[in-house]
Amino acid sequence: MQVTMSSSLHSLPWPAQTLVSNFNSPLELKQAHAYLIKTNTPLSLIPPSRIASVCALSHLDFSYAHRLLAHFHQPHIVVWNSCLKTLAESDSPFDAILLFRRLREFDVVPDSFTCAFVLKACTALLDDKNGKIIHGVVEKFGFQWNMVLQNIILNFYGLCGEMSTARLVFDKMPQRDVVSWNVMITHLVKSGDFEGAYGFFSRMPERNVRSWTMMISACVHSGRPKEGVELFMEMEKIGVQVNEVTVVAVLSACADLGALELGMRIHDYSKRSGFGRNVRVLNTLIDMYVKCGCLEEARRVFEEMEERTIVSWSAMIQGLAIHGHAQEALRVFSMMIEMGVMPNGVTFIGLLHACSHMGLVDKGRRFFSCMTRDYGIIPEIEHYGCMVDLYSRAGLLQEAHEFIMNMPIKPNGVVWGALLGGCKVHKNIELAEEAARHLAQLDPLNDGYYIVLSNIYAEAERWEDASRVRKLMKNRGVKKKPGCSSIMVDGVIHEFVAGDDSHSQANEISDMWEKLLDYMKLKGYKPDTSVVLLDVEEKEKEKFLYGHSEKLALCFGLINTPPGSVIRIMKNLRVCEDCHAAFKLISAIVNREIVVRDRNRFHCFKDGACSCQNYW
Repeated sequence: MQVTMSSSLHSLPWPAQTLVSNFNSPLELKQAHAYLIKTNTPLSLIPPSRIASVCALSHLDFSYAHRLLAHFHQPHIVVWNSCLKTLAESDSPFDAILLFRRLREFDVVPDSFTCAFVLKACTALLDDKNGKIIHGVVEKFGFQWNMVLQNIILNFYGLCGEMSTARLVFDKMPQRDVVSWNVMITHLVKSGDFEGAYGFFSRMPERNVRSWTMMISACVHSGRPKEGVELFMEMEKIGVQVNEVTVVAVLSACADLGALELGMRIHDYSKRSGFGRNVRVLNTLIDMYVKCGCLEEARRVFEEMEERTIVSWSAMIQGLAIHGHAQEALRVFSMMIEMGVMPNGVTFIGLLHACSHMGLVDKGRRFFSCMTRDYGIIPEIEHYGCMVDLYSRAGLLQEAHEFIMNMPIKPNGVVWGALLGGCKVHKNIELAEEAARHLAQLDPLNDGYYIVLSNIYAEAERWEDASRVRKLMKNRGVKKKPGCSSIMVDGVIHEFVAGDDSHSQANEISDMWEKLLDYMKLKGYKPDTSVVLLDVEEKEKEKFLYGHSEKLALCFGLINTPPGSVIRIMKNLRVCEDCHAAFKLISAIVNREIVVRDRNRFHCFKDGACSCQNYW
């Protein structure tokens, strides 16, 4: 039939062929129609899909097309579906909804493809009203059996934020496939319902790599990296083949946990699996090595990259900054500019961090100014926070305060918290009290700010004020977060809480600390009990100091790792001055490199020194 039609078309004069097959408007279509009638040529030579496309958006023209298509053997809806698909995927998806309305006005019976294309348009527009109408059509015409269509409906309700409706649809589905489950998990994760998503995941009769990857990624984004790693281990155990997206998710979990051994194994797997050139994988590797305290490995990945994006450069600059290598971070930035790579806001956060931690006030000021002047980047709250931190660390507290008061955007808790931290170091009670008043409004449940203010009073021996702050914490139901440190040994994460003696190796840890203490005292170590801001005897203060979680983790590491290997510790709070001084001495005594990642930065202790030029 196609050959006959083609030969008939070719038998027409050339201008007629163009008119019949390439008309671009209803008027040209009518001219072609008239020509075919006049020459007694079959109407079937006109492409029906073209009839639909030129007449779809006008009521009168649609009526004409509807009558014309009656002369074709092809079902009307098949022709119109082609047009609906094109409109749904266009820049004006609402046109697909308008065309669907005309089809219903002219009693053109839809099929499952019709509903799928119109739902695609509704999804693009997040048009819940028309989407629900199409859902009703699906029910009316009995398309519930079509699992692809049901999954599209699930996704539509999920994107519109109507998760209760999506659950009802899911529960009523006569059958489900892995896509149905994955759609529900995806939207539950996006809506912040981690528990609900995990509940669906745990009930899945069948899982694919997307199911596992989504759940691992959800664990990372909801602050559960340990569970993410455990899921990956389970996934590996049952033999599910991972992809690049899985690798990125697991590496992110490793970065948050400081799980270097697993991260290195994933890196090796990436090379063997052909992911070694994937820029997103390589960027995540840089971040993982940086956060695990392996700056040299991060450098190696960065230097071996064939293609670097702004994310690659920014990750390296940020990594150097938090490891105390400010000058190198600035050199990398200069190299980036020379290579014609434009910085973004994240790049400048890394640069300002570098300046802040190393006291480079003038350079920090210049970077903040050139953001907008040279690169058109409008500073965000994070940049303002970095500047307040820069001034506060340098002791320029009045300048930091003036900077806050002149900010064009409202300062948040992080900004005032940076000033409060500077007040503690530089012992400015008046500004500390002002910062605390703002923090009480902005972040009333953050225990850290109460503790800092209480400690400022305690250092000034204003015990009644310190006690008043702690009572205020209690009255507001704010609990002090205990210091917690973790260390990974042989693939297992061991966690220690300050003063905890419940570990199975508690006695050995205590013995190790006593031995280290003897050696440290021979080298002039004196416990810095000023960091214990309690009105108790010196011996009690020393006992508190010796029970700090990072000291427990260090002793455990020395007992359970080979001589000469690097010990890596993660802490949820800042390392105190006493632990900082002790770790410098211990690194020389045991001839080991000790890397500690605390809440603010990395400390690399080696040969009796720390990579950070100053503790603060």
